[in-house]
Amino acid sequence: MKPTVLLLHGLARTDRSLHMIKRDLHRAGYGTWSKSYPSRKASIEVLATEIAEHVERDLPESPLVAVTHSMGGIVARHLAERLNLQRIVMLAPPNQGSVAARALKDSPLFHRIYGPALRNIQEPSHWPIPSCPIAVIAGTKGPSFGAPHSWLLKAMGVFNATGPNDGVVTVQETRLARMAGFATVCASHTWIMNHPETRQMVSRFITEGRLDSA
Repeated sequence: MKPTVLLLHGLARTDRSLHMIKRDLHRAGYGTWSKSYPSRKASIEVLATEIAEHVERDLPESPLVAVTHSMGGIVARHLAERLNLQRIVMLAPPNQGSVAARALKDSPLFHRIYGPALRNIQEPSHWPIPSCPIAVIAGTKGPSFGAPHSWLLKAMGVFNATGPNDGVVTVQETRLARMAGFATVCASHTWIMNHPETRQMVSRFITEGRLDSA
């Protein structure tokens, strides 16, 4: 029995942002579960609890894996044990906290835009590390017009000493202990999920448990 794939979008996005990956998975014979959740309205812990309740109601018997974008990866870390996730693919997750969020923490405007999440993602305090296999795919393209604040972060010099980044999250920030796979693609934070290499690796890890094609 193939698992159902949970698709968890990032901060200030909707479930439509993962449409191309959803389509790929359907073509490969996987069922998916996705809902837009109020990422700007509640803490990560509260969001994870609400999502878990929906999934438990909708998919009480199905084995589960997850594909996530950005903050959705942190939500999945909180979901993993409760839902017994078998595998997770994280796209551009701020697993080590977000230097961008720390740089913007004193801005009333960004607090108004992003809500509690701006505070939540600054530091990885008490974030669980799931025991299931996890693959991480990070972007390296830097600022993009899909994320206007990425240019502000660049102008502020936020990433000057951090190495490669996708305009919002650094490659180093995406890393997690005990990763089963790690890769980078030349993609921006906003559109990493649509990059052809990303989509191929997502399907491969869900199906085979590896990112590489060897």
